[in-house]
Amino acid sequence: MVHAPVTRQETGLDAARRWVERRTSKAGDWHPGRLAAVKGDTRVSVILPARNEEPTVGPIVSTILRELAERVPLVDEILVVDSHSTDRTAAVAAEAGARVVHQDAVLPELPPLPGKGEALWKGLAATRGDVVVFVDADLRNFGAYFVTGLLGPLLTDPSVCFVKGAYERPLTIDGHFERGAGGRVTELVARPLINMYWPELAGFVQPLAGEYAGRREVLELVPFVTHYGVELAILVDLLELVGLDAMAQVDLGHRVHNHQSVTMLGQMAAQIMHTAWSRLERQRRLIAPEPPNTAMLQFMVEDGISHTRICDVGITERPCLASLDVGIPSRRS
Repeated sequence: MVHAPVTRQETGLDAARRWVERRTSKAGDWHPGRLAAVKGDTRVSVILPARNEEPTVGPIVSTILRELAERVPLVDEILVVDSHSTDRTAAVAAEAGARVVHQDAVLPELPPLPGKGEALWKGLAATRGDVVVFVDADLRNFGAYFVTGLLGPLLTDPSVCFVKGAYERPLTIDGHFERGAGGRVTELVARPLINMYWPELAGFVQPLAGEYAGRREVLELVPFVTHYGVELAILVDLLELVGLDAMAQVDLGHRVHNHQSVTMLGQMAAQIMHTAWSRLERQRRLIAPEPPNTAMLQFMVEDGISHTRICDVGITERPCLASLDVGIPSRRS
């Protein structure tokens, strides 16, 4: 009998299965009192990138402050990075007790760039925590367990460098609630790409989740894609930098948030594809005569009339913070 050779995809998926069993926990496994007891002198920062999130950012900040700073001394710093909001996001966040910085005011000597990844990178530069937690500011069902779940493996296991949130994502449109139907870009774009090229990462339930945490010393060693490919890029870069066993995931239950339009989802998907292409090229696993086209033509329907629009879905990156000699605040000041 002739056996087919074992492929990298097969061995990678086997590693992913073993990793899921070993490195997946539940938010309920991590009690805030227990984490505060083992925290020691580790400083914890929570960063919320926010763009026009006036209805939700205040309750999120208030919950973190009340439950994890005042009631239990676990979180030392809450930072909201205002990413060019046109509503009262910044004011509401400040009133709730967060320190608020404008995205372009951090490292002002650098030319500003757009995108969520830019807000995350600037937040990392503006905080001082040894452990940094990122939480999206549009969550409508936020609980303190989102933060404690992500902190659990990092504060109790020194071999863990990065923790990703996992959850069910329902789809809510016009009051209709459909369980498990959210995360369309994840299922249609990111997951197939991961299984094709980085099968070791296939065990991550939500590879594009905006809720994750890591040790500063590691996060400062990876570049940040400034657009929606940032989460995929971080996973791929950390796999190469620290290895799969240094990463973990925590089941946070379910996540309810605002959904993007199909047009916006198309742009997000394209940016994720460009991010994957950039990593494949960097790892010398892709040889192409020229980079892919970054212009994307889309069809928009307004008042029953179809229009075309061309947008730029190219990505830019900020370098790893550890490589910069700029005005980053002292981590212990």
